[in-house]
Amino acid sequence: MHGVFVPYTALKVTEASSIPLFEGHVRRLGEASRGALRHFASQASAGVYRVTWDGKQLTTTARPPSRLVEGMPTRVLVSPFAGQRGRFPKPLPPSPYEGVRVAGLSTLLTDAAGEELYESCVASVVAWDGSSLVLPPEEVPSVASLAEAEVAARCEVRRAKLLVEADWPLLLINAVAGSCAVNVPGRKAFPKDVRARIDAVLAS
Repeated sequence: MHGVFVPYTALKVTEASSIPLFEGHVRRLGEASRGALRHFASQASAGVYRVTWDGKQLTTTARPPSRLVEGMPTRVLVSPFAGQRGRFPKPLPPSPYEGVRVAGLSTLLTDAAGEELYESCVASVVAWDGSSLVLPPEEVPSVASLAEAEVAARCEVRRAKLLVEADWPLLLINAVAGSCAVNVPGRKAFPKDVRARIDAVLAS
């Protein structure tokens, strides 16, 4: 299988045997995975799973809960993908992201100059400028995030550079954890009512 791309996603199965952002996971794995993914959800225990689809078979592996912890500290590093352009498919582990992940710490990834935020080591970033949600420009190199796509589709957003030195509140979002507020010195708290709207979208 060396050199062959295998669609991969990480997902959560709820106590109600549903998968949040189900349609997004189907898009990521391929439409042919729909029936197998639905069957898996109906049989699986609640939890987090790594899932691949080879065109015929769904392979699932239970994995630990999300690395994201509410209020966790952050650091800033240059993205291992800083030389690329645009969104790319979620890479199967091990990937260059492994080199920037530290337990108990959220790493915010930037351009080569360390001026512009792209994403975190395990999630997308969304900011609040005081009147609207702001997502990074589509040309920045980062994982094609299901959570970001859902927020972009169902909330009023604008795209703009998220500067490291700005004070806009930040929220991390992904398909497994939903939303997570992190501790970024100098930034305000994310508005609770705005976050509640994001949480509702990500739980769908």
